[in-house]
Amino acid sequence: QVNLAESGGASVQSGGSLRLSCVASGIIFSNDFMGWFRQVPGADREAVAGIANDGSTSYADSVKGRFTISRDGGTNTLYLQMNSLKPEDTAIYYCAAAKGALTAVSALRTLTEYPDFGYWGTGTAVTISS
Repeated sequence: QVNLAESGGASVQSGGSLRLSCVASGIIFSNDFMGWFRQVPGADREAVAGIANDGSTSYADSVKGRFTISRDGGTNTLYLQMNSLKPEDTAIYYCAAAKGALTAVSALRTLTEYPDFGYWGTGTAVTISS
């Protein structure tokens, strides 16, 4: 059974930083894919960043250079370090997982189109004020 629990969401001013965490159970980082998605009410869920089982990463163009995805296999925790935050980063952020040795790009694309293919947390809210 896979369980994902996000934390770290908060309200910060534009230009600030946040670090989101996701504690995962039922997932083996060296075998499986992990990622972050976000959703604004009324809009589709979008991929933010992903990390494949081999440690390779992929980012949405909108967050490249500002966000960093990482993981700690010892604590089975996934992180998203978010710097230089902008009001358009405001969203509910979801941790996601998919079993298997998927590339980060293909996993993000697959989970965006077929969310039932993966596992999801309940989300953590990020609000950026200008």
